[in-house]
Amino acid sequence: MNEQAQPLVSVICLCYNQQDYVVAAMESVLGQDYPNIELIVVDDASRDDSRQVIAAYLQEHPQVQFIPLAENAGNCRAFNVGWRASSGDYIIDLAADDMLLPGRAGAGVRRFRQAGPGFGVNFTDAQLIDRDGRLLGQHLTGDFFSDGRVPEGYIFTELLAKYFINPVTMMYSREMLDFLGGYDESLAYEDFDLWVRSAKKFKYCYSPGVLVAKRKLAGSHGHGQYRPGSAILASTLKVCKKALPLCTAKGEYQALLARIRYEMKMAFFSFNWPVALGFLRLQRQVRLAISAAGF
Repeated sequence: MNEQAQPLVSVICLCYNQQDYVVAAMESVLGQDYPNIELIVVDDASRDDSRQVIAAYLQEHPQVQFIPLAENAGNCRAFNVGWRASSGDYIIDLAADDMLLPGRAGAGVRRFRQAGPGFGVNFTDAQLIDRDGRLLGQHLTGDFFSDGRVPEGYIFTELLAKYFINPVTMMYSREMLDFLGGYDESLAYEDFDLWVRSAKKFKYCYSPGVLVAKRKLAGSHGHGQYRPGSAILASTLKVCKKALPLCTAKGEYQALLARIRYEMKMAFFSFNWPVALGFLRLQRQVRLAISAAGF
């Protein structure tokens, strides 16, 4: 199949103060073994030299689209800017300190095509690396399940119950993002909300294999998830509230309760008292909904 007949994959590379890593991220996209790639780099008003580093790299790679934001917008809004500027049939959200391994885009397109209509997300396994690129370990999705079987299809219940998809491994269909309207810009992070809002309408498919490198950095956004005043925990509470009206089966309610209990415990232990109380109130609402449904 020639290049023009291949679906376009758009990679939205989001950069914020990642001058030391952004070139490696861009090169990992342009080095894909899949031929039809669109790379859009969005700099979210970095305060370091990221913009200069990106601009210098683009001197020799003019096909890359660069969107420097005048003010810091946050991850969700910055991604939406890049997504709306993209044209791909499939989209990858790539942080500028992570990297795609050479076969990532092609594996996703092949799996989407094999799976057929109705699929919104493809996910894979990941390697975990340190700031210098040294291997720390792997995120193997099958390890999160006692039988090693990775759930596919409509997996709303599984996604509610526990974390098992490494967000950096995901590829989206444009149809799904169009349906959702992109990321919820009121939130501090995107993945849990995207799972909740998409998983009852769209199916998920898995490509086995380590196809993305996730860099583990001490000062990264997710590193402060369970610290006092965590905006991430507050966003998780919002997403759990969104999940409640989507629950229709006993297993879905039970999965939501399991998630609430875990996050509420972490909120108490991290001294996020208002958020913990919010989870407690939501837990009561879920139990009332279960009772009203007759489960």
